[in-house]
Amino acid sequence: MAYVINDDCISCGACVSGCPVDAISEGASHMEIAEDQCIECGACASVCPVGAPNPQ
Repeated sequence: MAYVINDDCISCGACVSGCPVDAISEGASHMEIAEDQCIECGACASVCPVGAPNPQ
């Protein structure tokens, strides 16, 4: 199951640099994870200051 970023996201970009497969980009209202690229490693969640990335 891929990770998703919830509305708590503050668009700081920490998750982008933490993602080993470059699956995260800036969306319309917050950062977004490309489900087909996500390898479910949880690296994004471990660097997020607000805990926005979660398993889907």
